[in-house]
Amino acid sequence: MYVAKVRPRWSDMDVFGHVNHANMVTLLEEARVPLLFDEAGRAGLAEFAKGMVVVKLAVHYRAPIVVDGQEIRVEISLKDLKFASLTLAYQVHDGPRAEDGIAVTAETVLAPYDVATNRPRRLTADERAFLQARLTEAGA
Repeated sequence: MYVAKVRPRWSDMDVFGHVNHANMVTLLEEARVPLLFDEAGRAGLAEFAKGMVVVKLAVHYRAPIVVDGQEIRVEISLKDLKFASLTLAYQVHDGPRAEDGIAVTAETVLAPYDVATNRPRRLTADERAFLQARLTEAGA
């Protein structure tokens, strides 16, 4: 599991002071980018940063997240790993600690994409190993 901390901005809130849907999707992206681009790049896997597309997205709200200036905790795990796609599962807490309530669960199906050829591509063995090692407790 990968843990990210993101801070909702005042501009993320709706008229009720909650993070609105469009901005929740952006917060999920902000949580996964450091893993798939920065950490993967440091591990010698620069292809993720060159092209990754969201194929499917599902967001389930359990409780509103109130914009109050504090960070929220986003736990990301690998739900499914195929040869040309991966599914990430998210648990978004309403505060920065693991003990804070889970307000949102979500899933994204992502596919590596070759922007030079405008085509999806397969995950390499090294990319699959990185994802399994970094996003699962004992490997998927």
